[in-house]
Amino acid sequence: MTAALKNQGICVNKKKVQRILQKLGLTVISFTRKSRKYNSYKGKVGKASPNRIHRRFKTNMPYQKITTDTSEFKYYEVGTQGHMTVHKLYLDSFMDMYNGEIISYRIGKHPSAKNILDAQAEAIKITEDCPYRRTFHSDRGWAYQMKSYGESLKKERIFQSMSRKENCFDNAVMENFFGLMKQEMYYGVVYYSYEELKSSIERYIKYYNEQRIKEKLGWKSPVQYRLSQLTA
Repeated sequence: MTAALKNQGICVNKKKVQRILQKLGLTVISFTRKSRKYNSYKGKVGKASPNRIHRRFKTNMPYQKITTDTSEFKYYEVGTQGHMTVHKLYLDSFMDMYNGEIISYRIGKHPSAKNILDAQAEAIKITEDCPYRRTFHSDRGWAYQMKSYGESLKKERIFQSMSRKENCFDNAVMENFFGLMKQEMYYGVVYYSYEELKSSIERYIKYYNEQRIKEKLGWKSPVQYRLSQLTA
């Protein structure tokens, strides 16, 4: 909060901010995850690639290291007789490890190879100006083992990297993003339609990229940080 005020030109002591928050009764409400994590691993259904990242997530070059994953969300629909049915939504996103920015994504009602390939194509296009050879990292989900996914990277001379089998820590930056997003806009909220949940995810990603500041980025948002480094 103190850093956000400073970015707006308001310099105030951290303790004073804490006193004001306490006086107004403003507290953070924390929710825990209530559903299992989505697992796209279906065994060896294609070609697995070596782990080229080895948890070296930091990079000083925009668009050099890209990671991707899929996350599952639930929403509810009320039938004519008042019965509530559970439905699922899937988010496929590509992130730049340089600043944590989500550079492309797709949303669908089912796990979709097309959505992943479309988001991949957009990420490849966005990162094509990187002066160094790029690496696209993922887990060993079925979609990332597809021949078409690997060939798209090979065509652009992009290294393909995969986490070790069932090792979520090898893609911790993407896992952390999904956890943060669900903590801030999903857990504790009930969504009653696909469109409602989809719109909420789209708004959050825009907010996360353009407004949500991070200490490790010098209290800038991912987009603010990238643009500031271009002009530095």
